[in-house]
Amino acid sequence: MILLTHGDFDHSGNAAYLQQKYGAKVAMHAEDAEMVKRGDQGWNRKARADRVTLFGKIIIFVSSQSVKPGSFHPFSPDLLVNGGDDLSENGFDAKVLHLPGHSKGSIGILTTGGDLFCGDLLLNMFKPEPHFMIDDMADFHASIEKLKTFRIKTIYPGHGKSFPMDSFHPPL
Repeated sequence: MILLTHGDFDHSGNAAYLQQKYGAKVAMHAEDAEMVKRGDQGWNRKARADRVTLFGKIIIFVSSQSVKPGSFHPFSPDLLVNGGDDLSENGFDAKVLHLPGHSKGSIGILTTGGDLFCGDLLLNMFKPEPHFMIDDMADFHASIEKLKTFRIKTIYPGHGKSFPMDSFHPPL
């Protein structure tokens, strides 16, 4: 099974190929499923994100110049997951956390050992911080508050190096 943390092309771009070529089952949250079905990263997002840093604007511009139209192959996920879903029946001792902010359907995977794979909620390119593009800051802050209720040791962001949870100090 391939578990996508969200629908952005840089995280879901080869899922259709793996699904077709190897029969891999693709799972993701329902609120981002239409992104991959339509091939539209802006689907179910605000017209203007609440937060885009200067670094983010540069990355978005460079990406828009390098991603050719039609290079993403839309697909339908085989399974839709929700926050609280137990992944042990799929051979992974972990559960799904719904962590909107970057996108409405962003999820994290929390192992019983305290490792959190958080997708693009956070990143650590230069230091642990919110992703450079947050669609909805209220959702982001609610997700950060949710993380505080779990025993998380190490965070593995979608971009950058892993870091200890206690080294992340979210902005107010």
